Amino acid sequence: MINANILGRSILAAGVAAIFLAIPAAGFAQTTSVAPRETAVAPETNPPGDIPDNQAFITYTSPAGFSMQIPEGWSRAEANGIVSFVDKYGEIDITSATVTQAPTPASVQQTEVADLIATGHAIEVTNVRTMTLPAGDAVAVDYLSNSAVNAVTNRKIRLENRRIYLFRNGKEAIITMSAPAGADNVDAWEMMAASVRWAS
Repeated sequence: MINANILGRSILAAGVAAIFLAIPAAGFAQTTSVAPRETAVAPETNPPGDIPDNQAFITYTSPAGFSMQIPEGWSRAEANGIVSFVDKYGEIDITSATVTQAPTPASVQQTEVADLIATGHAIEVTNVRTMTLPAGDAVAVDYLSNSAVNAVTNRKIRLENRRIYLFRNGKEAIITMSAPAGADNVDAWEMMAASVRWAS
């Protein structure tokens, strides 16, 4: 004869099992985790990348119809419509775009800055402002970012960057200058920005 208590426990266990089997598998699916934002690395104590006061410059002429002075001896590479000049962690990226109207701090903040933050490496925008240059009024974005991982050291460093948007006759010149955070390149950057000239 089956003990009533044992029979009751068996019926209860069967009922609980049936309930769990009736719940769809999706009920136990874990939500997809969102990748954490990249953390800003600490600036270098003695950052490499200062442009020396006696640096020689040469003229680079863009197919988009403008030219500017860039440091002589820096290595040059081209990819995806961007021309890059690189030395250690210093870099100058030059590209262009076809646009219908001149950029303003508000338009750059709404579009380019938002995209930069979304796609960049631990971006911290510090200033968006108008610059008056010999080539015309421009919008400048100052920001900090992490570098790409160095293939030799397997490390990232903190960079300071200045991106300049210049407009003329439906064309936009976009110039990004980068250096290790703390490197003293302000004068060189201002000289290079002031050197931009439109062909016509």
